[in-house]
Formats: sequence, C-alpha cells, structure tokens
Amino acid sequence: MLQRLLALLALSASLACAPGADAQEAQTQLPRVKLTAGMYQIDAQVARTPQQQQVGLMFRKEMPQNEGMIFVFDRPGTQCFWMRNTLLPLTAAFVADDGRIVNLADMRPMTDDSHCSEEPVRFVLEMNQGWFARKNIKKGAKLGGELFVSTR
Repeated sequence: MLQRLLALLALSASLACAPGADAQEAQTQLPRVKLTAGMYQIDAQVARTPQQQQVGLMFRKEMPQNEGMIFVFDRPGTQCFWMRNTLLPLTAAFVADDGRIVNLADMRPMTDDSHCSEEPVRFVLEMNQGWFARKNIKKGAKLGGELFVSTR
C-alpha cells in the first residue's frame, strides 16, 4: 500500500512538472476556513496534503479578491514557494503559529523564482498580488482564525 502511494505521488509530481502539465485543472474544491486580517475577512482554501500543496493555485485563471489559499504544514520550517504553472500574480504571507505575518513576498506568474520565509513557519497564505498592500497589511500584522494559536 505504501509503495502504491509513493508511486502515485511520484506520478503526480512528474505530471505537474511535465511540459503538458498546463492542461491540468485547478483545484477549487478544497476545504475552506475563514480568516481575518484586521477588519477584513478572507475565505481561504486549505491545502494540507503534499499533493494539495504541490498543486496549490496552479492553473487558476482568476480568484475572487477576498479569497486565497492557506498552506498548512505539520511543523514550522523554512517554507519556499515558486510559481510554476501559476497564471495569477500572487503575494505570499509567511505566517507564524500565532498568526503573525513574518514576511510578505510578491510572486510573478509562471516563474521558478524561489520565495522563502524569513523564519520557520507552518502557514503560508497566498492572495491575489496587491491585496495586502491595498489593505495596508504589512509584516508583523496578525491574522486571526481557528488555525492560529493565541499567545495571550
């Protein structure tokens, strides 16, 4: 069973990087969670599994302004993201366990440029590029929601 799972993961990884991978479909049916950034509400899809995280927002042609995707990792680490097969310009917020934005990175579509967290994090929230800037949400701001542990 484990060998079959590993083979399926290897196949999905090779398909995502294959020249014809742009024919794949966007994942739009992931579970969702409500987050807050100050007075703003975010409807975020939750990518928890390696396969969900690998596909992320690839192949999306549009995304509503108050929607995004939050990547949830098992433990804090230096998280790095790229934009292969991602059609939309995005901003990644690298987020600590307590909801604090560690750093923000604007990411250009269809590139393999690496964008990494400045410290170990378990969460990365991707939103349409410019969303954080338009809301004046910067490094150090706190996100709220059931995913984040309060340090009060």
